[in-house]
Parts: sequence; C-alpha cells; structure tokens
Amino acid sequence: MNPEIEQHRRLLGFNCWANADVLRSLRAMDDPPPQALRWLAHIVGSEYLWLARLKEEPPVLGVWPELDLDGCDAWLRELEQIWPRYLGQLEVDDLSDGRGYRNTKGEFWTSSVGDILLHVITHSHYHRGQIAASVRAAGGTPAYTDYIHAVRQGLIE
Repeated sequence: MNPEIEQHRRLLGFNCWANADVLRSLRAMDDPPPQALRWLAHIVGSEYLWLARLKEEPPVLGVWPELDLDGCDAWLRELEQIWPRYLGQLEVDDLSDGRGYRNTKGEFWTSSVGDILLHVITHSHYHRGQIAASVRAAGGTPAYTDYIHAVRQGLIE
C-alpha cells in the first residue's frame, strides 16, 4: 500500500479506536451527560456524511442524529468495517481528486479526498475533546484518546 494511503488508514484506525474508547467511557457512567452523547452521535453522523460525500452517494444518517449509546455502538462498529474497505479501493492519485458537495448551510464546495479524510479525523478529535470535558465535569473519567498514547500502547496498527 502506498505510504500516503497507509497513513490515512492508520489515522482512521486511530479514529475508530478513539471513538470506541469514548463510547466505553460513556457506558461506564451511571448517567452520561446528554450533551456528550449528542456529540458522539454527531461524530457518527458526520463520519457517515463525509463518507457519502467521498463516495458521491446520499447520506444514510443526518449530521446530528438522535442516537442512544447502543445506536452509536452499532454505527461505530459498521464504520470500523467501512473505512478500511473504502481506503482499500483508493490509489494515491485519488487523494488529490476533488469531491463537490453542499455543506449544511447549502453552500457548494469542492475538497480533495485527502483533505476530507484528514478532516474526518480532526473533526472527530475535536468533539472527543468536548466529550472528555463534559465527562470530567460530570464526575466521570474521560477516555484517554491521544494519538501518541494509542501508538505507544500498541492500540492501533
């Protein structure tokens, strides 16, 4: 596999691991903060939206779906299977291809496949930080989802 595509595979693998660990941290709470669950559901919905844009297909979820922990779990498990399959079909030249789409404000944009893949990871990481702060404020222990932690512990390939 090309090094650039391999890097995206590794980052998306980290992303899937981190999302699952956040879910685990929410399940460990007696009463997880509703906003934390809303952000996790948004991570799920956003990843599916971007995947649909990449594949030039209609999205299967809204960007802010109403999901419970079991719903998030099911959709996240599916994403763990879908991302590697998607990346397995890419060639390095595909990373610079543009994908046209309308954002949630109705504006038309074009972004490269590589930029979209990186955005998926950084967008999810941003919201995982919000979830961690929310969990901590509610007296829970947030998931430790730093990339370097995952690498050091051998939690991602």
